[in-house]
Amino acid sequence: MMELFSHILHLDFDWLFQNYGTSVYVILFLVIFIETGLVAMPFLPGDSLLFTAGLFARSGYLDMTYLLVLLFTAAVLGDNSNYWIGRKIGLKVFSLNFRGKSLVKKEYLDKTHLFYEKYGTKAIIMARFVPFVRTFAPFAAGVAEMNYKKFFSFDVLGGALWICSLTVAGYLLGEVEFIRKHIDLVCLGIIFVSVLPVIVGIVRGNKK
Repeated sequence: MMELFSHILHLDFDWLFQNYGTSVYVILFLVIFIETGLVAMPFLPGDSLLFTAGLFARSGYLDMTYLLVLLFTAAVLGDNSNYWIGRKIGLKVFSLNFRGKSLVKKEYLDKTHLFYEKYGTKAIIMARFVPFVRTFAPFAAGVAEMNYKKFFSFDVLGGALWICSLTVAGYLLGEVEFIRKHIDLVCLGIIFVSVLPVIVGIVRGNKK
C-alpha cells in the first residue's frame, strides 16, 4: 500500500499501468475523491494528476470520455462528502489527533474563511483551482451551514471547469514532444502555478 501511495504522489503512471492495468481508473477516482472529500488529506496530487491523466489519455492508455465523467463524479461526490462532514461534525474535527498532532490545522480553515469573505459564493468555483483551499472550502461551507442548493450548484460548475480544463489541457498538449519528455518539470510547473495564490496570500499576510 505504501508503495502504491508513493507512486501516486510521484505521478508514476507507467508503474501504475504496469501493475494495475485498467484498475488505474479506480485509483484515479479514489485519489480525486479523497483529496476533495477528506479534510485531512489536502496533500494528494490534484491539478498535476488531472493534467497527467489527460496526457496519458492522448497516448491511448485511457479513454478520455470515460475519464472525464469518472473524475467529475469523484470531484463532486468528494466535495459533497466534505460539505456534510463540516455540516454534521463541524469544529469537532479539529480535536482529532494522531500521534499527538492535530489531523487538521485550524489555520487552513481560517485561510479558507478569508477566501470566502473575499470572493463570496464564487469562491466555491475558484477554490477548485487552489491546492489546500480546494480541500477545505467545502468543509468550511458545511461548518458555516451554507445553503446546500447554492453550494451544490456552484460546486458542480466548479468541478466541471476544474476537471475538464486541466484534463483536456493534458490531452491537447500531449502531442508536444517537450511535454511528453519532461512531464516531471511540467507537473512541477503546474503545482507552482496552483500554489502561487497561496504563497502571495501568505506574503501579503506577513507584511500586514
